[in-house]
Amino acid sequence: MKIGWFKVLRSVFDRQYLLVISKSYPGPIQSKRAGLTITLKLTINGQERELAVPPQTPLLNVLRNDLALNGPKYGCGLGECGACSVLIDGMAARTCVLPVSAAVGHEVTTLDGLSQGGELDPVQQAFIDAQAAQCGYCLNGMIITIRALLNHNTQPSAQQIRTALEHNLCRCGTHVEILQAAERAVVINAAALQEASHE
Repeated sequence: MKIGWFKVLRSVFDRQYLLVISKSYPGPIQSKRAGLTITLKLTINGQERELAVPPQTPLLNVLRNDLALNGPKYGCGLGECGACSVLIDGMAARTCVLPVSAAVGHEVTTLDGLSQGGELDPVQQAFIDAQAAQCGYCLNGMIITIRALLNHNTQPSAQQIRTALEHNLCRCGTHVEILQAAERAVVINAAALQEASHE
């Protein structure tokens, strides 16, 4: 049976921005590399990369182990906590349960690729301004999720922000600061968009 890896399960406030695994997915894929190795061409942070890996290798493993892109973190291994998130075509995706072959033909952006020309992404800057971290392990997922939200809704309400983040876990309990950072990100992002429109 062909699995619909890129099936969007829900539309939040009529904005489809959360990319998750289809309900038909049978379970977490194995982290061990086994089986046939093939050459895959991926677009990651705007660069074409060619890798020889088994197609069922979790994208997270490839990003961290083969490409040294350590923004996404291994958290639960089940796609539940959000620590491993990246953007795929502008939507948040959980890479610990996504095979690398599913990313072929799509634009993958990691935390490392959000900044442009030495300038931090507005969401990254907002999290720094709000000092929204304790251990920091969850921040990759929080930042990626808010970036995905702003890609599709530039003026989300406080409730929409909470809804977007409800499947991202912070074990330290830094939720108040994270929400403050997300709200600041909306302001900084709006200012950046306005500035870009005048250039």
